[in-house]
Amino acid sequence: MTLALSEEQVMIRDAASGWTAERAPTSALRALRSALAATGHDPALYADMAAMGWTGVAIPEADGGFGMGLAAAGLIAEQLGRTLVGSPLIGTAVACGSILVASGSEEQKAAWLPRIIAGDAVVSLAVDEGAHHDPLHPAFDARADGNGWVLDGVKRPVFDGPAADAFIVTARTPNGVSLFLCPADTPGVTRTSLRQIDSRGAAIVSFAGCRLGADALIGQEGTAAPVLDAALDRGRAMLAAEMLGSAQAAFDTTIDYLRTRIQFDKPIGAFQALQHRAADMLAELELTRSAVRAALVAIDASDFDAPRLTSLAKALAGKTLRKVAQEMVQLHGGIGMTDEHDAGLYLKRAQAADMTWGNVAFHRDRYARLSGL
Repeated sequence: MTLALSEEQVMIRDAASGWTAERAPTSALRALRSALAATGHDPALYADMAAMGWTGVAIPEADGGFGMGLAAAGLIAEQLGRTLVGSPLIGTAVACGSILVASGSEEQKAAWLPRIIAGDAVVSLAVDEGAHHDPLHPAFDARADGNGWVLDGVKRPVFDGPAADAFIVTARTPNGVSLFLCPADTPGVTRTSLRQIDSRGAAIVSFAGCRLGADALIGQEGTAAPVLDAALDRGRAMLAAEMLGSAQAAFDTTIDYLRTRIQFDKPIGAFQALQHRAADMLAELELTRSAVRAALVAIDASDFDAPRLTSLAKALAGKTLRKVAQEMVQLHGGIGMTDEHDAGLYLKRAQAADMTWGNVAFHRDRYARLSGL
C-alpha cells in the first residue's frame, strides 16, 4: 500500500491550502462566536466549498459525486484544519453521504444526495446520547406504528444540529440498530443550540412522538450497525486529518515564534530545552501523519484492517493536537493565554474534536479490541 500523493491529490491539497489562506483564515472562526453563532458555520464559505466540488469528492460518480476517494477528501480536511474552518463538510458530505450511498433507497438518494453535493442541504448524524460515545448500542427507541415509525428520545450532542435540514437518526428497533432519515421540520422534532468551546455548531435534538413514514427507514430494519460503523469510520478518519492540519499549523506558528522571540540577546529557539520540546512535537506529528494517511487509504481500498487503522489515527490525532496546542500556549508565554492570540483557539478545538465520535480513550480501547488484545 503506497502512501505517496498522486499529482491530482497534490493539486487538490494546494488548491485547498490557497483557498483557506485567502477565504478562511483563523480570524473567520471568531465570527462564529457572534454573528454566526446560530448556525455554527458560515453558509457563504460552505457554498464556496460546494462550488469547488469538495462536497462531492468522497461521493461515488454513480451517485452524482466525483468519486475521488477519502484520501483526496482528507487532504482538503487537513487544510481546513490548519485555519480551524468550521463547516458541515465531514458530517454531511462524508458521514451522512456515505450512509445514503450504502443503504439509502433510490428515493432517499434522489431527494438528498444532489442537495448535499450542491451544498444546499445540511444533514446531521444524530448518534450520541450523552457523554459516552456508544453508537452501536443506542438507548433511543423507534417503534413500528401502522405503516410507519414513531421516534421517541433525545440525541446530544448532534454536531451541525443547529443548521441541519435533516437528521439521520440511530435508533433501537426490535431486530437491532436501525437508521431513519428525518427532516428537521417534522412535527415532534425540537432542537436547542449548544455553545461549544470551539464555536462549532451543535444541538440537543428531541424527538417526541415523531411520526415518520415507512420510507424514512434507511435500509433494512435492524441491520444498520455495519453501515453506521463504516460511516462513522469515514467521518473519524476525516476528522483525524482535520486535527492533523490543526496540529501542524499550531506547530508551525510556535516554531516561528521560537525563531523570532528574543531573550538574553538570542532567539529562544536557540535554547536546548525548547529545541527538545519542538523535536518531540515534530516526532508526534510525523507519526500521526502516517497513521492518518494509512487510515484514509485503507478505507478507500475497503481493507479489512480499516476500522483498526481509523481508531489508531483518531487516537493519535487527539493526543497530538492536544499536546501541540498545549505547548503552543506555554511556549508563547503570557500572550498565549490571551483571547487575542490564536493559541487558545487551537486548544479549544483540540478538546472539542477529541470528544467527537469517540475520544482518545474510546479509540485506544477499540484499537485494542480489534487487535485481539
